[in-house]
Amino acid sequence: MTRSRTAYGLSTQVALPYEEALARTRAALATEGFGVLTEIDVRETLKKKLDVEFRPYVILGACNPPLAHQALSSELEIGLLLPCNLIVYQGERRDESVVAALDPVEQLKISGNPELGEVAREVRARIERVLSTVASA
Repeated sequence: MTRSRTAYGLSTQVALPYEEALARTRAALATEGFGVLTEIDVRETLKKKLDVEFRPYVILGACNPPLAHQALSSELEIGLLLPCNLIVYQGERRDESVVAALDPVEQLKISGNPELGEVAREVRARIERVLSTVASA
């Protein structure tokens, strides 16, 4: 397992095939109270729209209803920055995958609303646990 952080995201590289990493990500999200509202199969979309091959890659739009409600109660327009986006994709080898998430603290900073800091930190803690669970399961 390799954990990394960018200016806008959190990620982990795991020694798991793509399908297993995706299943573990879904299960870990559910454990942390997130439902998957949207799913974009990037590989399928690129094949269909551009007729190009691409590695297995999915974008998941995840939502934790109580935390989303808390954020929306603080600022109605924050829905523009929801849901939480995570990606799962096949690594360079078939037996490795990457699971990454947009850092909610960085994501919600754009609002300039300090009231959102607490909810953003809570979401980040849950997303970090999701990544740890996927990596250790």
